Amino acid sequence: MTNTLIQPDDTLTLWGIIVVVASVSIYLEQRFSWASKVSGAIIALVGAIFLSNTGIIPTESPVYDAVWGVIIPLAIPLLLFHVNIKKIWTESGKLLALFLLSSIGTVAGTIISFFLLKDHIPYLDKIGGMISASYIGGGVNFAAMAGKFEAPGDLVSATVVADNLMMAVYFVILMLIPTIGFFRKRYSTPHIDQVENGVSQEDGKTLAESFWKRKDISLKDIAMAIGTAFLLVIVSFKLADFIGSLIPSGENVSGIVNLANAIFGDKYLVLTTVTFIVLALFPTYFEKINGSQEFGTFLIYLFFVVIGIPASIPLIVQNAPLLLVFVFIIVMVNMIVSLAAGKLLNANLEDTLLASNANIGGPTTAAALAIAKGWKDLIGPILVVGTLGYIIGNYVGTVLGLWFSSMM
Repeated sequence: MTNTLIQPDDTLTLWGIIVVVASVSIYLEQRFSWASKVSGAIIALVGAIFLSNTGIIPTESPVYDAVWGVIIPLAIPLLLFHVNIKKIWTESGKLLALFLLSSIGTVAGTIISFFLLKDHIPYLDKIGGMISASYIGGGVNFAAMAGKFEAPGDLVSATVVADNLMMAVYFVILMLIPTIGFFRKRYSTPHIDQVENGVSQEDGKTLAESFWKRKDISLKDIAMAIGTAFLLVIVSFKLADFIGSLIPSGENVSGIVNLANAIFGDKYLVLTTVTFIVLALFPTYFEKINGSQEFGTFLIYLFFVVIGIPASIPLIVQNAPLLLVFVFIIVMVNMIVSLAAGKLLNANLEDTLLASNANIGGPTTAAALAIAKGWKDLIGPILVVGTLGYIIGNYVGTVLGLWFSSMM
Protein backbone atom coordinates (compact mmCIF):
# COMPACT_ATOMS: atom_id res chain seq x y z
CA MET A 1 0.00 0.00 0.00
CA THR A 2 1.20 3.49 -0.78
CA ASN A 3 1.30 6.50 1.50
CA THR A 4 -1.46 8.39 -0.34
CA LEU A 5 -4.98 9.41 0.57
CA ILE A 6 -6.44 7.18 -2.15
CA GLN A 7 -5.01 3.68 -2.42
CA PRO A 8 -4.10 2.02 -5.76
CA ASP A 9 -6.79 -0.69 -5.34
CA ASP A 10 -9.58 1.84 -4.75
CA THR A 11 -10.60 1.53 -8.39
CA LEU A 12 -14.01 3.19 -8.19
CA THR A 13 -12.60 6.33 -6.56
CA LEU A 14 -9.67 6.54 -8.97
CA TRP A 15 -11.90 6.08 -12.01
CA GLY A 16 -14.17 8.76 -10.60
CA ILE A 17 -11.29 11.19 -10.08
CA ILE A 18 -9.99 10.65 -13.63
CA VAL A 19 -13.42 11.19 -15.18
CA VAL A 20 -14.23 14.20 -13.00
CA VAL A 21 -10.91 15.92 -13.73
CA ALA A 22 -11.38 15.34 -17.46
CA SER A 23 -14.98 16.58 -17.29
CA VAL A 24 -14.09 19.72 -15.33
CA SER A 25 -11.29 20.46 -17.83
CA ILE A 26 -13.70 20.24 -20.76
CA TYR A 27 -16.26 22.41 -18.96
CA LEU A 28 -13.71 25.11 -18.16
CA GLU A 29 -12.38 25.05 -21.72
CA GLN A 30 -15.85 25.65 -23.12
CA ARG A 31 -17.03 28.07 -20.43
CA PHE A 32 -14.15 30.53 -19.97
CA SER A 33 -12.02 32.25 -22.60
CA TRP A 34 -8.83 31.93 -20.51
CA ALA A 35 -9.34 28.16 -20.24
CA SER A 36 -10.06 27.91 -23.95
CA LYS A 37 -6.73 29.60 -24.65
CA VAL A 38 -4.86 27.38 -22.17
CA SER A 39 -6.72 24.28 -23.49
CA GLY A 40 -8.53 21.61 -21.54
CA ALA A 41 -5.69 19.16 -22.14
CA ILE A 42 -3.26 21.31 -20.16
CA ILE A 43 -5.82 21.84 -17.39
CA ALA A 44 -6.35 18.08 -17.11
CA LEU A 45 -2.62 17.42 -17.07
CA VAL A 46 -1.88 20.06 -14.44
CA GLY A 47 -4.78 18.85 -12.30
CA ALA A 48 -3.42 15.30 -12.33
CA ILE A 49 0.12 16.47 -11.53
CA PHE A 50 -1.24 18.40 -8.54
CA LEU A 51 -3.22 15.43 -7.22
CA SER A 52 -0.29 13.00 -7.47
CA ASN A 53 2.42 15.36 -6.19
CA THR A 54 0.34 16.32 -3.14
CA GLY A 55 -0.18 12.69 -2.12
CA ILE A 56 -3.91 12.54 -2.86
CA ILE A 57 -3.70 9.78 -5.49
CA PRO A 58 -1.02 7.12 -6.12
CA THR A 59 1.32 7.26 -9.08
CA GLU A 60 0.63 3.64 -10.04
CA SER A 61 -2.63 1.69 -10.18
CA PRO A 62 -4.39 -0.97 -12.30
CA VAL A 63 -6.85 1.78 -13.21
CA TYR A 64 -4.16 3.66 -15.10
CA ASP A 65 -3.18 0.46 -16.90
CA ALA A 66 -6.79 0.05 -17.99
CA VAL A 67 -6.76 3.51 -19.53
CA TRP A 68 -3.68 2.58 -21.56
CA GLY A 69 -4.95 -0.89 -22.46
CA VAL A 70 -8.63 -0.20 -23.17
CA ILE A 71 -9.47 3.51 -23.35
CA ILE A 72 -6.74 4.54 -25.82
CA PRO A 73 -7.39 1.71 -28.30
CA LEU A 74 -11.10 2.62 -28.27
CA ALA A 75 -10.33 6.29 -28.95
CA ILE A 76 -8.47 5.52 -32.18
CA PRO A 77 -11.40 4.15 -34.25
CA LEU A 78 -13.88 6.55 -32.65
CA LEU A 79 -11.85 9.54 -33.84
CA LEU A 80 -11.60 8.03 -37.32
CA PHE A 81 -15.30 7.25 -37.81
CA HIS A 82 -16.09 10.70 -39.21
CA VAL A 83 -13.38 10.53 -41.88
CA ASN A 84 -14.84 10.51 -45.38
CA ILE A 85 -12.09 9.39 -47.71
CA LYS A 86 -13.88 10.61 -50.84
CA LYS A 87 -14.29 14.12 -49.44
CA ILE A 88 -10.56 14.35 -48.83
CA TRP A 89 -10.05 14.16 -52.58
CA THR A 90 -13.14 15.98 -53.84
CA GLU A 91 -13.34 18.91 -51.41
CA SER A 92 -9.79 19.58 -50.31
CA GLY A 93 -7.59 19.74 -53.41
CA LYS A 94 -4.55 21.88 -52.82
CA LEU A 95 -5.07 21.80 -49.05
CA LEU A 96 -4.41 18.06 -49.06
CA ALA A 97 -1.13 18.51 -50.96
CA LEU A 98 -0.10 21.21 -48.50
CA PHE A 99 -0.87 18.95 -45.57
CA LEU A 100 1.20 16.08 -46.97
CA LEU A 101 4.15 18.40 -47.72
CA SER A 102 3.84 19.83 -44.22
CA SER A 103 4.04 16.26 -42.90
CA ILE A 104 7.38 15.93 -44.66
CA GLY A 105 8.46 18.99 -42.71
CA THR A 106 7.54 17.22 -39.47
CA VAL A 107 9.58 14.17 -40.45
CA ALA A 108 12.59 16.29 -41.47
CA GLY A 109 12.38 18.34 -38.29
CA THR A 110 12.19 15.25 -36.10
CA ILE A 111 15.23 13.68 -37.76
CA ILE A 112 17.28 16.89 -37.48
CA SER A 113 16.26 17.46 -33.86
CA PHE A 114 16.95 13.84 -32.91
CA PHE A 115 20.51 13.86 -34.24
CA LEU A 116 21.23 17.18 -32.54
CA LEU A 117 19.96 16.09 -29.12
CA LYS A 118 20.10 12.28 -28.97
CA ASP A 119 23.14 12.36 -26.69
CA HIS A 120 21.51 14.76 -24.25
CA ILE A 121 17.94 13.51 -23.74
CA PRO A 122 17.21 9.98 -22.45
CA TYR A 123 14.73 7.82 -24.37
CA LEU A 124 14.73 10.31 -27.24
CA ASP A 125 14.07 7.46 -29.68
CA LYS A 126 10.74 6.77 -27.97
CA ILE A 127 9.94 10.47 -27.60
CA GLY A 128 10.83 11.06 -31.25
CA GLY A 129 8.38 8.38 -32.32
CA MET A 130 5.63 9.83 -30.13
CA ILE A 131 6.15 13.44 -31.17
CA SER A 132 6.49 12.72 -34.89
CA ALA A 133 3.23 10.75 -34.85
CA SER A 134 1.52 13.48 -32.83
CA TYR A 135 2.83 16.29 -35.06
CA ILE A 136 1.27 14.64 -38.09
CA GLY A 137 -1.88 13.32 -36.42
CA GLY A 138 -2.80 14.35 -32.92
CA GLY A 139 -3.16 13.32 -29.31
CA VAL A 140 -4.51 9.90 -30.22
CA ASN A 141 -1.31 9.14 -32.16
CA PHE A 142 0.82 10.37 -29.26
CA ALA A 143 -1.11 8.03 -26.97
CA ALA A 144 -0.74 5.11 -29.38
CA MET A 145 3.02 5.57 -29.71
CA ALA A 146 3.46 6.10 -25.96
CA GLY A 147 1.76 2.75 -25.43
CA LYS A 148 3.71 1.04 -28.18
CA PHE A 149 7.18 2.19 -27.13
CA GLU A 150 6.42 1.92 -23.38
CA ALA A 151 8.09 5.24 -22.58
CA PRO A 152 8.56 6.00 -18.84
CA GLY A 153 5.61 7.90 -17.45
CA ASP A 154 7.64 10.78 -16.03
CA LEU A 155 9.32 11.46 -19.38
CA VAL A 156 6.00 11.18 -21.21
CA SER A 157 4.60 13.79 -18.85
CA ALA A 158 7.64 16.03 -19.30
CA THR A 159 7.26 15.70 -23.06
CA VAL A 160 3.60 16.69 -22.85
CA VAL A 161 4.50 19.73 -20.73
CA ALA A 162 7.17 20.80 -23.25
CA ASP A 163 4.80 20.08 -26.14
CA ASN A 164 1.97 22.13 -24.64
CA LEU A 165 4.30 25.05 -23.91
CA MET A 166 5.50 24.89 -27.51
CA MET A 167 1.91 24.74 -28.72
CA ALA A 168 1.10 27.94 -26.86
CA VAL A 169 4.01 29.74 -28.54
CA TYR A 170 3.21 28.16 -31.90
CA PHE A 171 -0.42 29.25 -31.87
CA VAL A 172 0.60 32.81 -31.01
CA ILE A 173 2.91 32.78 -34.03
CA LEU A 174 0.14 31.41 -36.25
CA MET A 175 -2.22 34.13 -35.06
CA LEU A 176 0.38 36.83 -35.73
CA ILE A 177 1.59 35.78 -39.18
CA PRO A 178 -1.57 36.97 -41.03
CA THR A 179 -1.06 40.44 -39.54
CA ILE A 180 2.53 40.77 -40.78
CA GLY A 181 3.03 42.69 -44.02
CA PHE A 182 5.92 40.46 -45.14
CA PHE A 183 3.58 37.49 -45.51
CA ARG A 184 0.59 39.48 -46.78
CA LYS A 185 2.70 40.74 -49.68
CA ARG A 186 3.92 37.29 -50.69
CA TYR A 187 0.75 35.20 -50.37
CA SER A 188 -2.83 35.73 -51.47
CA THR A 189 -5.21 36.17 -48.52
CA PRO A 190 -8.80 35.83 -49.74
CA HIS A 191 -10.28 34.71 -46.42
CA ILE A 192 -8.45 37.37 -44.45
CA ASP A 193 -9.68 39.98 -46.90
CA GLN A 194 -13.23 38.68 -46.49
CA VAL A 195 -13.03 39.00 -42.70
CA GLU A 196 -11.56 42.49 -42.93
CA ASN A 197 -14.41 43.50 -45.23
CA GLY A 198 -16.84 42.54 -42.49
CA VAL A 199 -18.37 39.45 -44.06
CA SER A 200 -17.56 37.15 -41.12
CA GLN A 201 -18.64 37.89 -37.57
CA GLU A 202 -17.67 36.39 -34.21
CA ASP A 203 -20.40 34.54 -32.31
CA GLY A 204 -19.15 35.51 -28.84
CA LYS A 205 -18.44 31.97 -27.70
CA THR A 206 -15.13 30.43 -26.70
CA LEU A 207 -13.29 28.55 -29.47
CA ALA A 208 -13.99 25.21 -27.84
CA GLU A 209 -17.70 25.93 -27.40
CA SER A 210 -17.97 27.12 -31.00
CA PHE A 211 -16.38 23.97 -32.32
CA TRP A 212 -18.10 21.41 -30.09
CA LYS A 213 -21.64 22.39 -30.95
CA ARG A 214 -24.59 20.43 -29.62
CA LYS A 215 -25.58 17.45 -31.77
CA ASP A 216 -28.52 15.10 -31.87
CA ILE A 217 -27.22 11.82 -30.45
CA SER A 218 -29.55 8.86 -29.97
CA LEU A 219 -29.17 5.67 -27.95
CA LYS A 220 -28.59 3.94 -31.29
CA ASP A 221 -25.67 6.29 -32.03
CA ILE A 222 -24.08 5.45 -28.69
CA ALA A 223 -24.57 1.72 -29.25
CA MET A 224 -23.21 1.79 -32.80
CA ALA A 225 -20.21 3.99 -31.95
CA ILE A 226 -19.06 2.11 -28.86
CA GLY A 227 -20.01 -1.34 -30.15
CA THR A 228 -18.28 -0.84 -33.51
CA ALA A 229 -15.18 0.57 -31.84
CA PHE A 230 -14.92 -2.42 -29.49
CA LEU A 231 -15.41 -4.84 -32.39
CA LEU A 232 -12.68 -3.16 -34.43
CA VAL A 233 -10.28 -3.19 -31.47
CA ILE A 234 -10.89 -6.88 -30.74
CA VAL A 235 -10.53 -7.98 -34.37
CA SER A 236 -7.49 -5.78 -34.99
CA PHE A 237 -5.61 -6.83 -31.85
CA LYS A 238 -6.27 -10.52 -32.50
CA LEU A 239 -5.17 -10.08 -36.11
CA ALA A 240 -2.00 -8.27 -35.00
CA ASP A 241 -1.16 -11.10 -32.61
CA PHE A 242 -1.69 -13.63 -35.40
CA ILE A 243 0.45 -11.72 -37.91
CA GLY A 244 3.14 -11.20 -35.29
CA SER A 245 3.28 -14.94 -34.64
CA LEU A 246 3.87 -15.60 -38.35
CA ILE A 247 6.82 -13.20 -38.71
CA PRO A 248 9.92 -14.17 -36.70
CA SER A 249 11.70 -11.67 -34.49
CA GLY A 250 14.67 -11.53 -32.16
CA GLU A 251 18.44 -11.42 -32.30
CA ASN A 252 18.72 -14.34 -34.71
CA VAL A 253 16.80 -12.71 -37.57
CA SER A 254 17.68 -9.81 -39.84
CA GLY A 255 16.82 -6.21 -39.08
CA ILE A 256 14.39 -6.08 -42.00
CA VAL A 257 12.44 -9.06 -40.66
CA ASN A 258 12.39 -7.53 -37.20
CA LEU A 259 11.09 -4.30 -38.70
CA ALA A 260 8.40 -6.22 -40.60
CA ASN A 261 7.35 -7.94 -37.36
CA ALA A 262 7.24 -4.63 -35.51
CA ILE A 263 5.17 -2.92 -38.20
CA PHE A 264 2.78 -5.62 -39.43
CA GLY A 265 2.33 -7.13 -35.98
CA ASP A 266 1.80 -3.79 -34.28
CA LYS A 267 -1.65 -3.61 -32.67
CA TYR A 268 -2.10 0.12 -33.15
CA LEU A 269 -1.06 0.06 -36.81
CA VAL A 270 -3.31 -2.90 -37.56
CA LEU A 271 -6.16 -1.14 -35.76
CA THR A 272 -5.58 2.02 -37.82
CA THR A 273 -5.42 0.02 -41.06
CA VAL A 274 -8.49 -2.12 -40.36
CA THR A 275 -10.50 0.96 -39.39
CA PHE A 276 -9.37 2.73 -42.55
CA ILE A 277 -10.42 -0.23 -44.73
CA VAL A 278 -13.80 -0.53 -43.06
CA LEU A 279 -14.39 3.22 -43.46
CA ALA A 280 -13.66 2.96 -47.17
CA LEU A 281 -15.95 -0.05 -47.60
CA PHE A 282 -18.90 1.20 -45.54
CA PRO A 283 -18.84 5.03 -45.60
CA THR A 284 -22.63 5.40 -45.33
CA TYR A 285 -22.77 3.37 -42.12
CA PHE A 286 -20.24 5.58 -40.36
CA GLU A 287 -21.72 8.82 -41.69
CA LYS A 288 -24.94 8.00 -39.85
CA ILE A 289 -23.23 7.67 -36.46
CA ASN A 290 -23.36 10.91 -34.49
CA GLY A 291 -21.10 11.59 -31.53
CA SER A 292 -18.14 9.35 -32.31
CA GLN A 293 -15.72 12.29 -32.37
CA GLU A 294 -17.08 13.52 -29.04
CA PHE A 295 -16.71 10.08 -27.47
CA GLY A 296 -13.19 9.67 -28.80
CA THR A 297 -12.12 13.13 -27.67
CA PHE A 298 -13.49 12.55 -24.17
CA LEU A 299 -11.45 9.35 -23.96
CA ILE A 300 -8.35 11.30 -24.99
CA TYR A 301 -8.98 13.69 -22.10
CA LEU A 302 -8.91 10.69 -19.76
CA PHE A 303 -5.52 9.89 -21.28
CA PHE A 304 -4.24 13.40 -20.54
CA VAL A 305 -5.26 13.00 -16.90
CA VAL A 306 -3.52 9.63 -16.59
CA ILE A 307 -0.23 10.71 -18.18
CA GLY A 308 -0.07 13.60 -15.73
CA ILE A 309 -0.37 11.35 -12.69
CA PRO A 310 3.18 9.86 -12.68
CA ALA A 311 4.75 13.26 -13.31
CA SER A 312 7.52 14.17 -10.91
CA ILE A 313 7.81 17.96 -10.83
CA PRO A 314 11.61 17.91 -10.27
CA LEU A 315 12.03 15.62 -13.29
CA ILE A 316 9.82 17.85 -15.43
CA VAL A 317 11.91 20.89 -14.45
CA GLN A 318 15.03 18.91 -15.26
CA ASN A 319 13.92 17.43 -18.59
CA ALA A 320 11.35 19.82 -20.05
CA PRO A 321 13.82 22.58 -21.08
CA LEU A 322 15.77 20.30 -23.43
CA LEU A 323 12.56 18.67 -24.60
CA LEU A 324 11.26 22.14 -25.38
CA VAL A 325 14.29 22.68 -27.63
CA PHE A 326 13.57 19.31 -29.26
CA VAL A 327 9.96 20.15 -30.14
CA PHE A 328 10.87 23.76 -31.03
CA ILE A 329 13.22 22.57 -33.78
CA ILE A 330 10.54 20.24 -35.17
CA VAL A 331 7.91 22.96 -35.22
CA MET A 332 10.20 25.52 -36.84
CA VAL A 333 11.26 23.11 -39.61
CA ASN A 334 7.63 22.22 -40.20
CA MET A 335 6.64 25.88 -40.52
CA ILE A 336 9.50 26.66 -42.90
CA VAL A 337 8.68 23.66 -45.11
CA SER A 338 4.95 24.50 -45.00
CA LEU A 339 5.48 28.12 -46.01
CA ALA A 340 7.85 27.07 -48.79
CA ALA A 341 5.33 24.48 -50.02
CA GLY A 342 2.58 27.10 -49.97
CA LYS A 343 4.68 29.42 -52.09
CA LEU A 344 5.64 26.60 -54.47
CA LEU A 345 2.00 25.56 -54.98
CA ASN A 346 0.84 29.19 -55.18
CA ALA A 347 -1.51 28.51 -52.27
CA ASN A 348 -3.08 31.21 -50.17
CA LEU A 349 -1.70 32.06 -46.73
CA GLU A 350 -4.73 30.73 -44.86
CA ASP A 351 -4.49 27.25 -46.40
CA THR A 352 -0.75 27.16 -45.73
CA LEU A 353 -1.08 28.06 -42.06
CA LEU A 354 -3.96 25.67 -41.48
CA ALA A 355 -2.04 22.80 -43.13
CA SER A 356 0.85 23.37 -40.73
CA ASN A 357 -1.57 23.72 -37.81
CA ALA A 358 -3.38 20.49 -38.71
CA ASN A 359 -0.04 18.68 -38.59
CA ILE A 360 1.39 20.13 -35.40
CA GLY A 361 -1.80 20.66 -33.41
CA GLY A 362 -4.26 18.29 -35.06
CA PRO A 363 -7.44 18.98 -37.07
CA THR A 364 -9.51 20.27 -34.15
CA THR A 365 -6.96 22.96 -33.24
CA ALA A 366 -6.72 23.90 -36.92
CA ALA A 367 -10.48 24.24 -36.99
CA ALA A 368 -10.26 26.36 -33.83
CA LEU A 369 -7.74 28.64 -35.56
CA ALA A 370 -10.02 28.96 -38.58
CA ILE A 371 -12.93 29.81 -36.26
CA ALA A 372 -10.86 32.33 -34.32
CA LYS A 373 -9.73 34.10 -37.48
CA GLY A 374 -13.18 33.99 -39.09
CA TRP A 375 -12.13 31.72 -41.98
CA LYS A 376 -15.43 29.85 -41.82
CA ASP A 377 -15.23 28.36 -45.32
CA LEU A 378 -12.05 26.50 -44.33
CA ILE A 379 -13.32 24.86 -41.14
CA GLY A 380 -14.83 21.82 -42.88
CA PRO A 381 -12.03 21.17 -45.38
CA ILE A 382 -9.24 21.41 -42.78
CA LEU A 383 -11.09 18.99 -40.52
CA VAL A 384 -11.38 16.53 -43.40
CA VAL A 385 -7.75 16.89 -44.45
CA GLY A 386 -6.40 16.98 -40.91
CA THR A 387 -8.01 13.69 -40.01
CA LEU A 388 -5.79 12.03 -42.61
CA GLY A 389 -2.99 12.64 -40.11
CA TYR A 390 -4.67 10.25 -37.66
CA ILE A 391 -4.25 7.54 -40.28
CA ILE A 392 -0.64 8.14 -41.34
CA GLY A 393 0.74 9.44 -38.04
CA ASN A 394 1.12 6.02 -36.43
CA TYR A 395 3.03 4.70 -39.45
CA VAL A 396 5.49 7.59 -39.40
CA GLY A 397 5.95 7.43 -35.63
CA THR A 398 6.58 3.68 -35.71
CA VAL A 399 9.15 3.83 -38.50
CA LEU A 400 11.05 6.78 -36.99
CA GLY A 401 10.89 5.36 -33.47
CA LEU A 402 12.30 2.00 -34.59
CA TRP A 403 15.01 3.69 -36.67
CA PHE A 404 16.00 5.98 -33.81
CA SER A 405 16.14 3.09 -31.34
CA SER A 406 18.82 1.43 -33.47
CA MET A 407 21.08 4.44 -32.83
CA MET A 408 20.59 4.89 -29.09
